[in-house]
Amino acid sequence: MKEYIKKIDGGVTAAKGFKAAAHAAGIKYKGRDDMALIFSDAPCVTAGTFTTNNVKAAPVIWDMQVIRNGAGCRAVVVNSGIANAATGKAGMEICEKTAEAMSSLYGGSRDGVLVASTGVIGMQIDAGRITAGCGELYKKLSDSREAGEAAARAIMTTDTHKKESAVELTLSGGSTVRIGAMTKGSGMIHPNMCTMLGFVTTDADIDRTLLQKALTSVVDDTFNMISVDGDTSTNDTYVVLANSLAGNPRIETEEEDYERFREALFVVSEDLAKQMAGDGEGATSLFECRVCGARSVTDAKQLSKSVIGSSLCKAAIFGHDSNFGRFLCALGYSGVSFDPEQVDIWYESAAGKMHIVHNGMGTGYDEEEATRLLSEDKITVLVDMHMGEAEATAWGCDLSYDYVKINADYRS
Repeated sequence: MKEYIKKIDGGVTAAKGFKAAAHAAGIKYKGRDDMALIFSDAPCVTAGTFTTNNVKAAPVIWDMQVIRNGAGCRAVVVNSGIANAATGKAGMEICEKTAEAMSSLYGGSRDGVLVASTGVIGMQIDAGRITAGCGELYKKLSDSREAGEAAARAIMTTDTHKKESAVELTLSGGSTVRIGAMTKGSGMIHPNMCTMLGFVTTDADIDRTLLQKALTSVVDDTFNMISVDGDTSTNDTYVVLANSLAGNPRIETEEEDYERFREALFVVSEDLAKQMAGDGEGATSLFECRVCGARSVTDAKQLSKSVIGSSLCKAAIFGHDSNFGRFLCALGYSGVSFDPEQVDIWYESAAGKMHIVHNGMGTGYDEEEATRLLSEDKITVLVDMHMGEAEATAWGCDLSYDYVKINADYRS
């Protein structure tokens, strides 16, 4: 991490002028917060990336329109439990009513309200509960650390813990900018956006086109490099709101301050992506694959994603089984052409590092030692293709019995 980027404790309230709140609205869950609000004291320029699934939830369609229209956003209203997907006209009406209820509270336009949902597909949301929830959320708004944490917990579904990240960035002229974020995501996670909701707040003053460009480039090397189960969701949303309250000279060109901002956004996004991958439904370990020596970055990405996306590789990680043939197999069907007799593979974890495959063949390693390395809560499979200089890293998790248990009765 560069010297001008410093990780700090925080989430969506870390940046100047942002508040948050959580509320138990009874959307689906009982006895827990299931709505969250992010609110800015000033209108924000906004950028976003969304699911590539052809079946898009109503909030995704709503948010894409809001961001495309370029209205100054002030609020993001999120609910968990019900996805508001496959809900037809009624689903869009819920988005409209939510935006109208929230905007009326602060005297703004409904075009400045983003809406997001996560949970069961096909269920309808009770309009009365969500509009009443908007009122309660607005009353509770706070810029405290605790308010940000509460919001991060409220958007969880099968997540086992909240996911937050924040950094402080020094720009070239000495101005200080903060970026804070929260995400949710545990299952239905696959590259090209995954079942996630992600919200980034920053007090930077930055051009909207450049904000979108930075976000798009960062997502490609972070969230698009994780996979839990191969399913791309209907609700994937990752948005950035910038309210300009840091008072920095406006970032309007792709020069040094833009690059610094993009790097800081990358740090936050990579941190959150790894938290999501490691918290996959039923997961016991984060499963990372680093590929080096590839002909191109595209090849390296394809190879690494093939390994972490393989159900057999994931099952081997869960069983602490050094079945290296599965990793070679996943590389082989990735679609990248290579010479198998040049491939080297290592295992690496907190317990050490071991050379497993040399020139496409097992090294005669100690099986018990390999099992010990694979028994940690973060496992890295290192692959050297010996074909070039390009490299890439992908993140996933192991595949446990609990994944099936969780998803077999998800609606209940």
